[in-house]
Amino acid sequence: MARTGETCGAVTGALMVIGLNHAKTRKDDDDSRERAYALAQEFMEDFRERNRSLLCREILGADVSTPEGIAEVRKKDLFTTVCPKFVRDAAEILEGLL
Repeated sequence: MARTGETCGAVTGALMVIGLNHAKTRKDDDDSRERAYALAQEFMEDFRERNRSLLCREILGADVSTPEGIAEVRKKDLFTTVCPKFVRDAAEILEGLL
């Protein structure tokens, strides 16, 4: 998400996978769309339960949209010590849903 501090990139990627796997491909296929929405909601609930939030700034404890926040994250090495857990959580949740 290009360091906006908003939605975690692992969450964004997982939601994209859900959308790609359950996209509405026919005009009359509302069931696929509803299935995608339900899976996305379930994914977000599970991720939030594991990590308190879907927002990068909240789960990292620093606002990566600011130079100060980036400096703090880099100083604490959070991109390599904490973020892999979020990616792993997203993959595990997806695996259970798909």
